[in-house]
Amino acid sequence: MKISIVGTGYVGLVTGTCFADTGINVTCVDIDEKKIKNLENGIIPIYEPGLDQMVLKNVEKERLHFTTSLKESMEHAEAIFIAVGTPPGEDGSADLSHVLEVARQIGRHMNHYVVVVTKSTVPIGTAKKVKAAIQDELEKRGAELEFDVASNPEFLKEGNAIEDFLKPDRIVIGTESEKAEKLMNRLYKPFVLNGHPILFMDIPSAEMTKYAANAMLATKISFMNDIANLCEIVGADVTNVRRGIGSDTRIGNKFIYAGAGYGGSCFPKDVKAIIKTAQLNNYNLRILEAVENVNDDQKKVLIKKIKQHFPDIKGKTFAMWGLSFKPHTDDMREAPSVVIANALTELGAKVKAYDPVAMEEAKHELGDSIEYGKDQYDVLIEADALILITEWPEFRVPNYKVMDKLMNNKVVFDGRNIYEPEEMKEFGYTYYSIGRPSIKE
Repeated sequence: MKISIVGTGYVGLVTGTCFADTGINVTCVDIDEKKIKNLENGIIPIYEPGLDQMVLKNVEKERLHFTTSLKESMEHAEAIFIAVGTPPGEDGSADLSHVLEVARQIGRHMNHYVVVVTKSTVPIGTAKKVKAAIQDELEKRGAELEFDVASNPEFLKEGNAIEDFLKPDRIVIGTESEKAEKLMNRLYKPFVLNGHPILFMDIPSAEMTKYAANAMLATKISFMNDIANLCEIVGADVTNVRRGIGSDTRIGNKFIYAGAGYGGSCFPKDVKAIIKTAQLNNYNLRILEAVENVNDDQKKVLIKKIKQHFPDIKGKTFAMWGLSFKPHTDDMREAPSVVIANALTELGAKVKAYDPVAMEEAKHELGDSIEYGKDQYDVLIEADALILITEWPEFRVPNYKVMDKLMNNKVVFDGRNIYEPEEMKEFGYTYYSIGRPSIKE
């Protein structure tokens, strides 16, 4: 088979590379000439474990190609995946301008039957708009060509995207014709043979499934953070509570870790978008509105703790471990670190930060408002406190003797609960975490 993937961002590049790895001939398209040249030279624009080696392997085997020409990529393609960005607008709705522009270009250049697949996360009803945009362009050309539109939402976790794509819990596909279903079934045949089920459904249901899944996961996170805040007030330990409820198979133990709030490219954007979709249909998603409000407040919880410990923050120096919104990615979108760093600098503090992979992306978000260290211990020099934001593995077992020598004060604010309070007490640290009793020396 030959397919085309339009967009070489996180979703498009992972999708194209993984399909190529199953033996499909894939051409990835992007209007960014520099990005395409870099990809041809093995320079990957995103950080995702294992992706660079997989790209190089499939380029060498001539199964993975890159181009700036959509028209060129469409020659003999049986399916065209739209995987361009859908950033949130000011009102929270998803911006479909890039998706619809790709649809119009497909209509201008197609010359044979093709299935156009929306891979980007798009609001319910987008497939109809894509179909109308393609049909409009065909009519302008006076062309009578058959095509289908399908929805195939992605369920990739940053940092584990390759595993998620190649070994999915399920593959959700929305179609409206047997012909399109047959083609999509053939495309995903290697996955079915390996025991990964395809769930065929109508297109609106497929579009809704993506938003509903992310909204549910975001709800679990905000729920646990809300419980964590109450735990602190009543003297309970959220870690014990998590163990207690997580062992209930009806609840499960995933996405119930308290912390400094969720971020990234999916949860914040998708929660906003589905809330907006409901409003446009004269309905209020009251639970999700609360989920969003809790998350916005949760990103400020550490600031409140810092202010309580340091009544006068001006002139203080804070070391920050972790900048990306989660480990194993360089994604800084909606990261709690941005909210916390900005709040501290506005109060007159100095922030020195280190992240294993997200330093360059952080500079786009924070610029020179903070300092960037060469390693995790470099930023501790003369720091009045350490703030743990991202639970990278290398931060989990620090060298306390080195920390003692470098820091002005033995104070730690743990935004991910990766340290044990008793251990911090043993080493003589004042320790604040989320939803657990504080340790004050």
